[in-house]
Amino acid sequence: MPDQDVRLQHLKVWLDEQLAALFLTEGWGAVPPATLTAASSDASFRRYFRWEGEGRSFIVMDAPPPQENCKPFVEIADLLRISEINVPKIYAQDLERGFLLLNDLGNKTFLDVINGDNAEALFKDAIEALLAFQQLPMDAPLPRYDEALLRRELELFPEWFVRHHLGIEFDERQQALWQRISTLLINNALAQPQVLVHRDFMPRNLMLSIPNPGVLDFQDAVYGPVTYDITCLFKDAFLSWPEERVHTWLNDYWQLAAPLGIPVGDDFDAFWRDSDLMGVQRHLKVIGIFARICHRDGKPRYLADVPRFFSYIEAVIARRPELAELAELFASLPASPEATQ
Repeated sequence: MPDQDVRLQHLKVWLDEQLAALFLTEGWGAVPPATLTAASSDASFRRYFRWEGEGRSFIVMDAPPPQENCKPFVEIADLLRISEINVPKIYAQDLERGFLLLNDLGNKTFLDVINGDNAEALFKDAIEALLAFQQLPMDAPLPRYDEALLRRELELFPEWFVRHHLGIEFDERQQALWQRISTLLINNALAQPQVLVHRDFMPRNLMLSIPNPGVLDFQDAVYGPVTYDITCLFKDAFLSWPEERVHTWLNDYWQLAAPLGIPVGDDFDAFWRDSDLMGVQRHLKVIGIFARICHRDGKPRYLADVPRFFSYIEAVIARRPELAELAELFASLPASPEATQ
């Protein structure tokens, strides 16, 4: 897009200035000839570029205001670094324009490399990082996963998936079911012990790095339910694992967390139920977000993963009778177009 091209030119001018100052400060000599290539993009408006020259590499974040705000990223990176979690070092920042110059944590995410053979080792590293994350004191001025935020997230499902994607409105019966389901999920989340929550702690945001993993995309962190991030890790947007294996990994985490003072409770079955219900809340939200990304932002590719989230929810419904009304609601909806492809 033309406006993005102009923005990229501004970013390049800013980057040249910052690199010249950085190389001078660090005593690295003159800035060498280099390449600037797209590193990644995501479902938001942020873009990332990789600068590479003579054995050095940096990541440049382009987060255009007013759609994006770099300030939380900077503040939470400082918070996480206290716990020696491997997050990007910020060499330069222009919060007004939404530019950040970061160190390069690597070019492969867990999602790029994870498979049935290496998942145990990768998830072990991810859990260690999450445990460090969850042990941080809750004294930073971060938002809380309160009732308003939980409900706002859940409402993405009827607004964007049901109304915009399926093209229908809930009738009176469906609306009553939805309200009771929402209340159950919200009350469960609010009743859980609270810790620092990343909100997208999944293989796509974990980099193969030293130390492993490098942790990205933490700018939306809040204080919230203890089951949120560990559930997110194993029930990913882009790959699925057998239920039995997820249950074992969840138990592994639970056994490690309790001795560290992380408030996971002394009954694993209760923790598992909390994880199941927390996952349903998140999955309904993500289905709504993926529909919004398609219909508002013109990015339909995310809809291909909507059936994965329905599968996660249906597996939980099968073992949680308190979610029978959600099964009834799903049965009353027309089939999603992408589910039949």
